[in-house]
Amino acid sequence: MKKVNLYTDGSSLGNPGSSGYCALLEYVMGNEEKVYKQISGGEFYSTNGRMELKAVVEGLKLLKEPCEVTIISDSKYVCDSINQYLQNWLKKGFKDVKHTDLWGEYVNISKMHTIRTQWVKAHNGHPQNEHCDKVARANAELHNQA
Repeated sequence: MKKVNLYTDGSSLGNPGSSGYCALLEYVMGNEEKVYKQISGGEFYSTNGRMELKAVVEGLKLLKEPCEVTIISDSKYVCDSINQYLQNWLKKGFKDVKHTDLWGEYVNISKMHTIRTQWVKAHNGHPQNEHCDKVARANAELHNQA
C-alpha cells in the first residue's frame, strides 16, 4: 500500500456563514520526491466543522487505490471523531450526530484505506496546514455573499 499524508483545513466566515475547505495529498516517491494533489471548494452557508470534514472526504475521493493515509488536521472535531466516536456513532445509527451525510460518505470511502489521524496546532507554522488554511479561507471569501 502506498503511504500518503492528507492535510486538511476548513474555514467559515461567521460560523455559520460563507465557507471553504482545502485538502492536500502528499505522496513521497521512491526517489524522495514529493508529489502533491489538491482539491478545494466552498459553500455559501455552512459551518467550520462541516468544512473540516468535507476536506477529509474530498481528499480521500482523490485516491484511486487503497492507501495508508495519515490525515493531518488542526480539527480536534475530525481527529477525535474518527479516533474515538465514529464506531459508537455507527452502532447507534448516527443518532444525534451532525453532518451525517458527510460522515456516511467518510465511512464508505474510508473502507478501502488504512487511516490514522494526527492533530496539529492551527496557525503554528506547519507549512502544509498553513497552506490549507490559506486556501480554505480564500474559498470562504469567494463564497461570501456580502
